[in-house]
Amino acid sequence: MELALNGKTALVTGASRGIGLATVRALAAEGVRVVGAARTITPELKAVASFGIAADLSAPDAARRVVDEALMEMGGLDILVNNVGAGDADQLKLGGFLEADDTQWRNLLDLNLFSAVWTSRATLPSLIERRGAIVNVSSINARVPATGPVGYSEAKAALTAFGKRLAEEFGPQGVRVNTVSPGPVGTGLWRDPDGFGGKVAETFGATHADFLAALPATFGVTGGRLVEPEEVAALITLLASPVTASILGADLVIDGGTVKTV
Repeated sequence: MELALNGKTALVTGASRGIGLATVRALAAEGVRVVGAARTITPELKAVASFGIAADLSAPDAARRVVDEALMEMGGLDILVNNVGAGDADQLKLGGFLEADDTQWRNLLDLNLFSAVWTSRATLPSLIERRGAIVNVSSINARVPATGPVGYSEAKAALTAFGKRLAEEFGPQGVRVNTVSPGPVGTGLWRDPDGFGGKVAETFGATHADFLAALPATFGVTGGRLVEPEEVAALITLLASPVTASILGADLVIDGGTVKTV
């Protein structure tokens, strides 16, 4: 399928690994010139992005700086992928509501919600001019809020609602805004023994290998395996394309059948 993306420009946040890096690769393969923003500009990101910007997007001023640099480099932006999210495993408390302090709430909200608010605000003038697209990367946790670290599901639920608001306000001006909600994805978050998955395995007294092997069944993944980052990136790329012009304000789940409700 011809996606009519050749020559477009994009900004992808959280671009150094996982879904973000896979999205940079998928967009670049379609001829998109991509700016990748991440705390660390990895060799893998340098190899595929047109331009990389090092920034911590959980800080309010970072989004404006990143967008200003992207606009200067590209001359305008057609696509924004708000992908940055999750959180640092060593800063997440896995207990219940009473164990999660205000710092955890603020960190998760800043990274998973406000980073998208700040980056979208800075990018929208260019997207309106170019009749572009925003794709927000949320999570199925927005639909099952009793799971995950306290504050994460709540931040993702707010991000999903934020996408709907933007779609309603800016859709009439030609900007398409949609949300992608993955289930458990086979990134370093789960597969890295020093990441969040390793921390959860340790909490339950399991080896990381055993924990990974049991993860699809634990989550009730109908397909029996984790979703791969490249699969999520393919969906993001499709939603960024003008061939899906009538998909607007949607929240598309890609979770291998984890969510069982209609």
